[in-house]
Amino acid sequence: MSIKVCIAGATGWAGSALAQGVINSRDMHLVSAVSRTHAGKTLDSILSDSTAEVPIFATVEEALETPCDVFVEYTKPAHARQHIIYALNRGISTVIGTSGMSQDALAEFDTVARQNNCGVFEGGNFSLTCFLLQKFSQVAAQYIPHCEIIDYTHEDKVDSPSGTARSIAHHIGAVRESKLDVPLDKIWGPGESRGTRLAGTQVHSVRLPGYVSAIETIFGLPGEKLSLRHEVGDSAVPFVEGALMGIRKVRDFVGLKQGMESVLDVSFQN
Repeated sequence: MSIKVCIAGATGWAGSALAQGVINSRDMHLVSAVSRTHAGKTLDSILSDSTAEVPIFATVEEALETPCDVFVEYTKPAHARQHIIYALNRGISTVIGTSGMSQDALAEFDTVARQNNCGVFEGGNFSLTCFLLQKFSQVAAQYIPHCEIIDYTHEDKVDSPSGTARSIAHHIGAVRESKLDVPLDKIWGPGESRGTRLAGTQVHSVRLPGYVSAIETIFGLPGEKLSLRHEVGDSAVPFVEGALMGIRKVRDFVGLKQGMESVLDVSFQN
């Protein structure tokens, strides 16, 4: 039986790519979409590649009047929290594509999902290659004590650091804290020049025109360095397959799961 899906933000940069991915999937059916700008229209009139006459609603409340199995949140951080809570309170398993969710918000989602016996999956970054960068960084952190993260995105991204940078910092920190030869309180000059410390790793955020999304982890040893970099071009296609995996898996558990490792089985032999 096809998985019935509702996508909030279905006409946006990432949401539209996912909407087309759902439409093209044999095991899914996109039943409704949310877009304030295009409310009252159908998706085929907005997306050039779509032939699906999926109704677009102004609000999540209206869209979820159409029964669905999985709700996908792909809007803005300012609205995402209330959208997710509303869907979970209706017992609808939810996939979060919106970046910038705080740990407090994620903890709340876990509680509400458990109360309503449904799942919520926060991918952080649905790209397979970004997931591999995270895994490779964890391996490198086992052997190299010095590490910093640089987070690059477009100039109008409001969450900083990005959800991707936060996730990678958390995963590196689970291995070890990066070494600081000069403690932050001993710096001569503005402390902000050293970025922010997340989960024991220094993170720097660059916000400039010309970037879409990129993340770099840099490891240093005397006389050498290792740089791992993931970068997305103009298309949101790299995020589609991971999000589809999340949609397929989110009904298999109760409560919150985070990261692509929740839906992918990738291990490394030491």
